[in-house]
Amino acid sequence: MRFSLLQIFLMSALLLQSGTARAGEDSIGFVRNLSGTASVSRGGETIPAAEGMKLLVGDTLVTGPDGSLGAIFRDDSTISMGPDSSFAIRSFEFSPKERKFGLLVRVTRGSLAYLSGLIGKLSPESARFETPTATIGIRGTRFAVQVGEAALQ
Repeated sequence: MRFSLLQIFLMSALLLQSGTARAGEDSIGFVRNLSGTASVSRGGETIPAAEGMKLLVGDTLVTGPDGSLGAIFRDDSTISMGPDSSFAIRSFEFSPKERKFGLLVRVTRGSLAYLSGLIGKLSPESARFETPTATIGIRGTRFAVQVGEAALQ
């Protein structure tokens, strides 16, 4: 039995999409690159992060003291996390045909850089980043934030 190059490509694409997402859950993005220590907390479980790992709503991405992690979401927005950072994906909705958009994340510590994708371009008011002391709304295409411990007075 001979397979055409197109058939092989399509079969490979389907296999690559099977990733680490659980059945019935939609991937909202993936880990593009990482170095050092990084993990994903999902459903009470901590999983070592890996390049290509699918991300789900509810995941918390954490980097260690030597870690950094980059991720790409389905709308082509990107995040880059520095060492000792924690970033929780609270909600993500990207349905352009239905004009439904939403991104809500919480940065609890460390550093994060964000480059907006289609959600930030088509519906900037639908993208929000929370920190322990402030909420960041998107009014441009990129920003960086550093979240540290509150200063004692």
